[in-house]
Amino acid sequence: MSRAFVNEDANPEPEPRYGLPDADSPYFSEAAARALIEGANQGNSQSAERATGYRWGDPELVPQVRAILEEARLQGDERGVQLAERYLRATE
Repeated sequence: MSRAFVNEDANPEPEPRYGLPDADSPYFSEAAARALIEGANQGNSQSAERATGYRWGDPELVPQVRAILEEARLQGDERGVQLAERYLRATE
């Protein structure tokens, strides 16, 4: 490969941090759903999947994502609505 295509000085961006409670917390599922939506919004779903242990479209988080969808609708958050709807379609 030509050195013109290699950027040896590139600094990879650090993994985003998601404020997740302990996995045994009753709030973990909600926080995981929010982290997946946030990761998708940042264009980095894989980091959220690694952090939460859930995959995009995991049916286990449907109730939490539906709550996020309703909240986004009430707040007029079009991007949040779009992402939550996309997540829900992925569960079908």
